[in-house]
Amino acid sequence: MKAVIINEFGSPDQLVPADLPEPSINDDEVLVAVKAVSINPIDYKTRSGKGLAAKLRDFMPLILGWDISGIVEKTGKNVSAFKKGDEVFGMVNFPGYGRAYAEYVPAPASHLARKPGNISHEAASASTLAALTAWQGMTRHSQIEKGMKVLVHGASGGVGHFAVQIAKYFGAEVTGTSSGGNRDFVIGLGADHHIDYNTDELEHRGEKFDFVWDPVGGENIDRSLKVMKPGSTIISITSGMNEAVTAKAGEKGITGIRMLVQSDGEDMKKLAGLLSQKYLKPHVSKIFTFAEMAEAHRQVETGHTVGKIVVIPEL
Repeated sequence: MKAVIINEFGSPDQLVPADLPEPSINDDEVLVAVKAVSINPIDYKTRSGKGLAAKLRDFMPLILGWDISGIVEKTGKNVSAFKKGDEVFGMVNFPGYGRAYAEYVPAPASHLARKPGNISHEAASASTLAALTAWQGMTRHSQIEKGMKVLVHGASGGVGHFAVQIAKYFGAEVTGTSSGGNRDFVIGLGADHHIDYNTDELEHRGEKFDFVWDPVGGENIDRSLKVMKPGSTIISITSGMNEAVTAKAGEKGITGIRMLVQSDGEDMKKLAGLLSQKYLKPHVSKIFTFAEMAEAHRQVETGHTVGKIVVIPEL
């Protein structure tokens, strides 16, 4: 099978094509013929030697990636939820070894859900790690409720554009931050208000929030805490710059949470329902091929991608 691998950590140029044997599957797994994968910041961070590199270095040469959408090719003997030919999607083995950048991916059946028939494989692959992160943050680690005032930083990004939509699904009043050029996109997601992080002074607006979604960390946490109500919650998902969120928030009577998304097929089923009912609409800004994987990584690494970047095995 065709795959994209790295032989050592480093720049996007480390991403090279390879012909590998088709993987075998365990009794509780399915083999997925991949139709699309999506790229996340954790992909390039791991490729560069950060992220999950320490956990995965023993698998060299390494197949990166966790987000897939495709068609079931084989099923393990203990799998009853899926059969050959089913269209499925999910985030595979996160935060372990996902092996998504390949034509065939072995995946635990418990990490997958049936792909809604009304969306493409490209859209489905985009609705995995990013959508799961927002969903788990707003349902497991906190609970967004009707009438809450929610602030979503990075609202035009991969996780952010799902966070806006999920918060609106639960009936919150949502304010999204982004550059001014992405204002219409953020409002189009359903956000009630927009803040241009380049020109608007968040602390001077006089508004107080019940919940803040923070994918930035660092000084953004300090700024956010100034506009939060006592008893509110801030969830910070960025790694390396958010270690102090719990302590800083606690000093102000606010709950600060660091979270890492986990593979979960039951949560994927819930997202599938929202996608099929059009409560969630993933935005795919560009589609690359496996041969263009390095370019896809460079795009995500800019930090300015609107929505998601998707890669397909071939055109």
